[in-house]
Amino acid sequence: MNTYYQMLEFPAVLAMLKECAVTEAAKQEIDELCPILNEAVCCSRMAETTAARQTLDTYGSPPLVRMKGLAEAVSQSEIGSMLAPEQLTGVAQFASACKRMIAYLLKSAAQYPEIASYMHGLEKLEDLQAEIERCVGEDRVYDEASSLLRDLRRKILFFEGKIKEKLNQILQSQKKLLADGYITRRGGHYVVPVQSRYQSQFDGRVIDTSSTGATVFMEPKAITTLQAELSALMVDEDAETRRILYTLSALVAEHAQRIRRNQKTIEKLDFLFAKAKLSAAMGANAVHLGSERRISIRQGRHPLLNRETCVPLDFIVGEATRGVIITGPNTGGKTVTLKTVGLLSLMAQCGLHIPCEEDSFIAIFDGYWCDIGDSQDISQNLSTFSGHMTNVIRILENASRDSLVLLDELGSGTDPAEGMGIAIAVLEELRRRDCLFLATTHYPQVKTYAENAVSVQSARMAFDQATLAPLYRLEMGKSGESCALHIASRLGLAPHLLARARHEVYGTPMEAEPVNTGMTMPRSKLIRATVRQANADIASKFCMGDSVVILPEKESGIVYKPADEHGDVIVQVMGEKRKVRHTHILLRVPAAELYPPDYDFSVIFDSVENRKASRILSKRYDPSVVIVREKEELY
Repeated sequence: MNTYYQMLEFPAVLAMLKECAVTEAAKQEIDELCPILNEAVCCSRMAETTAARQTLDTYGSPPLVRMKGLAEAVSQSEIGSMLAPEQLTGVAQFASACKRMIAYLLKSAAQYPEIASYMHGLEKLEDLQAEIERCVGEDRVYDEASSLLRDLRRKILFFEGKIKEKLNQILQSQKKLLADGYITRRGGHYVVPVQSRYQSQFDGRVIDTSSTGATVFMEPKAITTLQAELSALMVDEDAETRRILYTLSALVAEHAQRIRRNQKTIEKLDFLFAKAKLSAAMGANAVHLGSERRISIRQGRHPLLNRETCVPLDFIVGEATRGVIITGPNTGGKTVTLKTVGLLSLMAQCGLHIPCEEDSFIAIFDGYWCDIGDSQDISQNLSTFSGHMTNVIRILENASRDSLVLLDELGSGTDPAEGMGIAIAVLEELRRRDCLFLATTHYPQVKTYAENAVSVQSARMAFDQATLAPLYRLEMGKSGESCALHIASRLGLAPHLLARARHEVYGTPMEAEPVNTGMTMPRSKLIRATVRQANADIASKFCMGDSVVILPEKESGIVYKPADEHGDVIVQVMGEKRKVRHTHILLRVPAAELYPPDYDFSVIFDSVENRKASRILSKRYDPSVVIVREKEELY
């Protein structure tokens, strides 16, 4: 199995698919399932799965049969071997399943002709089935298989009755010589247990001896003639039974080609309906496939997660966007999102339905290249970083314009500055090659790269700062924070240590180390207080009128509105107001050093028309006067 498919957990999906199959051949085909590169063939496989799912939903499960040992039985019959009753019964059961399958497909012919067309690969084997069922059962040949066999078995029963009658008389008359009072068979002969010390006094011959030697099993002379007759009848009965089995085996050989053709058709149907059953189990749908290099997943769910609790994924890449870089906190779902996009794409390209909305679209890729999870390899003396880099280099050597590349925490496991540089270099190379890629990161510089690079889009995993809980929801077009300080607070890091951390990151004033009063603030209050403090620290970084520099272009601007609860600042640049992440802004000169305390900032931020309108409205109401504001989303 391809290593990258394993990273995406594709083998687990195949295991679920195999559970839905009945025949060994279908399970073997599932093991060999891989992405289809031809667009027409790929769409055809998806259409087959859809037709099978519709048939399954309408008419229920098809009458499939395991067919274990069928091929071997047919082959044995062709070389003249005698098939055992259980093998012949298996052939009859297969013939019966073929008959039921033909009837099943006939019902669906009008609505689902794609599936019903497989009916042409099935032939009725009713004559073969009827003859086998007339002659044999699971482990024996029926008396009515032939008149001779019926007569022989009746005679056998007659002689067995006569023998048992005489033996019962001997049991009553010779009690003192017997070791026990029962009749048994040894070596095909009816015998009675005689004490070895009375052997010479018993009229008969020894057939067998007990393990201790204390008992001998003797055939009384009184039944010798009857036993001879019985033995002869049993030889004749065995010969007739074998003749019947050979005849039926020859009949199977005559139908060998039709049986094999039916078997292949049943195996193919088993494979198709296994895909349909998996689709139903996942609540999956068919999606659009094509050569357009884009992915559009609506309400997608990872197939291995609980359907009831899994947060649906909306994801788009392609057209103007070639790459998506996801940010957000640890345990927030970034890696699951990465795997969901890759796994759903891979499944669809294998002709499987995927758990998402029907109007989703999956591109046909020439390869799936992933670096997900811990790549540490002790056997090859590779550190985590070395393992990741070895994998990334292999990806860069092989990924093409038509590949899908998935990179988890690119550049991690080494010096942050150097790791960040490597991450940006790799992403830029993927962008230059114009292949579709999806990456996760914690590096702020990579977030900046995503916001400024052409055809690259930012995305983040939503995080509830009030409860400090991940929401596992992907938000396209936004950058997220790692929320390290929030999570550290949630886990109980001391407030004075959090204050020092905020000072190092944001340059906020240090708070005095708290005095231990013996009282402990409840954890919930401590978390809320820490969050409020963190938001206040961000908001206090900038004031209206601050002269700032916007990175990485180093554009000059003036702060119009301080950071909101999301850390976004409104900055006016060349008369245009922009929403900028606080981490991408450097303070050049504070407003307090540039303007007097009562300065009217409307001179800078408002148009002449708005200022005139404000002066009029401050004196009187005039319905003809209108103040035009910027788009609401900036505020």
